[in-house]
Amino acid sequence: MPNPFNPLQNALRLLCTESEVLPATGQAVVDMVMPDIDEIYDRHTSGAATVDGIWETDPGNALCRSVRPIHRTEKHLLRYFVDGSALTYFIGTVLEQDRSSPVQVSQVGAAMVYRYDDGRIGRAKVNTKILLTLEMNNISEQLQSELKRVMEPLKSQGFELCDSATNNTDADVASVQESRPRGAHRANWHMRELEKKLAQEYPHAPEHLLVVDGSLGNEYENWKGPPVIGVAKTFRRDSRFEFGSGPRARKLNLYGLLKDLQDNQRTLVFARKRSDGTNEGKIVFWYVRIRPQRGLDYPLMGVVKVEMPNPSQQPLPSDMIDEISGCLIAERSVTPHGRDGRWHAHLYPIYIAERVIRSNFYSDAVLKAGIRWPFVMADR
Repeated sequence: MPNPFNPLQNALRLLCTESEVLPATGQAVVDMVMPDIDEIYDRHTSGAATVDGIWETDPGNALCRSVRPIHRTEKHLLRYFVDGSALTYFIGTVLEQDRSSPVQVSQVGAAMVYRYDDGRIGRAKVNTKILLTLEMNNISEQLQSELKRVMEPLKSQGFELCDSATNNTDADVASVQESRPRGAHRANWHMRELEKKLAQEYPHAPEHLLVVDGSLGNEYENWKGPPVIGVAKTFRRDSRFEFGSGPRARKLNLYGLLKDLQDNQRTLVFARKRSDGTNEGKIVFWYVRIRPQRGLDYPLMGVVKVEMPNPSQQPLPSDMIDEISGCLIAERSVTPHGRDGRWHAHLYPIYIAERVIRSNFYSDAVLKAGIRWPFVMADR
């Protein structure tokens, strides 16, 4: 097959002729984001840690309420599922006098799958791109300009030049300063942008909900697209909940709230707000136990955090939250046990969406064979 990374050769040749390049030993090396990036991102984008309001119409007196599982054969509410993936490879270091920058290539993508009434899951849409990433503030303006000139025509082919130094929200919220991890985090941001684009474009049906993997972050605060929920397998652990006032007021941390959450139960609905108190209720959230604690290693296993845009900023109908939670609980019927360490909180269609996007990535072997530095190095 033709080399899929051949369009990058002109940019790599430019780096070799205009600067000194130290290729990665053993060719491309995978660079990872922090292992708990989802939790860190949730903590830094979901506003204040303390929650003090109930955001549903009929909360009752208990913190948790039982929910009846609703199988798709009874009501097929959840039909579309979106997940993304990003793989970043370190391929070398570019040197200009006393400055240096890692050179990275990322495969980024998002996939949407659709579930038919008979349970079959098909691919609805896939978006992918390939990023060439450098720290632009560590290379000369002349080299930056030349790289932009070479890379701009490649956008239509799915190749983009990426700067890991500036506007790198993911790395900044995680306090990541090292150059290579910042590149991986920047790729993760591009992945979420592709997920959001798919969510905006999916066929609108008011009676169906789109499920996006992970926290919605703050980019969904002013959501004007079709109905969507975010389902997070990992989430912030520093949340605190305050109920009531006076001598009967209750204060709980996340573990205190979830330790008694039983099988087929959800918590009350809470409202996110920014640290300055603004935007309260634009995104609401609650927790659902989709798998019994029995046989799991610790209490938070088997629990997902569900987030939902709420443009009206008004309390949501409790019956609607019960229905969504019941449909999510029924998703435990099929699980990727043994295939994914997060199986206890994984929705199988999301797992399939992740498999779809990974199947559209080029293998490590293809990438290592396809990306080779030209043997025209700058004078040393």
